[in-house]
Amino acid sequence: MTGDFNIRDNNWDLSYPHHSVYTDTLMKIADTFDLRLSTPIIQVLTQYTNDPNKFNSVIDLLFLWVNSKEIDTYFILPDLWSSSNYTLLMVDIIISEESIWDK
Repeated sequence: MTGDFNIRDNNWDLSYPHHSVYTDTLMKIADTFDLRLSTPIIQVLTQYTNDPNKFNSVIDLLFLWVNSKEIDTYFILPDLWSSSNYTLLMVDIIISEESIWDK
């Protein structure tokens, strides 16, 4: 589960000094689907603004399946935000070759 959740919180944005009441609700919803907040490889901002009255922030998040050992982190690509004010999030999904025998 990923997207722009529009929730600023010090759990994922260390430059933001507050905890949002919406964070607890978001975490409970994710938990009902066995999802947990993933950790980016390198923590950088995910939303940039040209408006001097607004702050750059981390509001794009990625939740992954709790029991996934292969997919537990992601990359934030801050250099690719020029076409919008949001960065891209990228997950490497390793697909291994597997033979399935049909009798």
